[in-house]
Amino acid sequence: MLARPESLPAPPCLAAQSIAGHEALLDPSGALFLVEARALVVADMHLEKGSAFARRGQMLPPYDTAETLAGLAGLVRRFAPRLVVALGDSLHDRWGAERIGENARAALAAFQAGRDFLWIAGNHDPEPHGLGGQCLGALNLGGLVLRHEPEAQGRAAAGEICGHLHPVARVVRRGRALRRRCFVTDGARMVLPAFGAYAGGLEVSAPAIARLFGPDGFTAHLLGAGRTYRLASSACF
Repeated sequence: MLARPESLPAPPCLAAQSIAGHEALLDPSGALFLVEARALVVADMHLEKGSAFARRGQMLPPYDTAETLAGLAGLVRRFAPRLVVALGDSLHDRWGAERIGENARAALAAFQAGRDFLWIAGNHDPEPHGLGGQCLGALNLGGLVLRHEPEAQGRAAAGEICGHLHPVARVVRRGRALRRRCFVTDGARMVLPAFGAYAGGLEVSAPAIARLFGPDGFTAHLLGAGRTYRLASSACF
């Protein structure tokens, strides 16, 4: 499993990226902020993954939901979005809402208050779950399409923002191999990194990710402590 970056300094250094002509800010937490829409987007929180593993006898520290929601609450305070979009697989399984505790429910209610909050259906959590907000299959937002799983290459790619694949990139710097979560984009579409504390990752060189982009490749924005690091696809493995 991948460690998330440490708590962000205030303010962090945010990279700007155009997605099909829409300005977006890439936060080193793995969240995306769409400037014009004032929309904060996170993908693949996998809340209650720890409790799901515990039910199968594999004990993990039961703090992933609290850590993930604390990170989201901090982003809501900082960006003051009009809209928050959880881009699918927000719960680790369809029974996660039954296991989520009262403190987590209170945290969700607190940062849902005064703004729109949308849960996009994922393959882990396809059904409405009664945690506030509104549940949708996908969202059209001013020419952008926000969905959980990416469409096949060449099908409705322009303006697509998705999750599902948990992209990570490996690079070698000063003789050391580093593996970090990352945003992946070619300027037309973007795949977000997983936001969940216990989420794993898939290398950007894997066909499931690489085939989404054309022959010119993509840019990976690796998550760091307080900033993201931009790398061409040829520098990632």
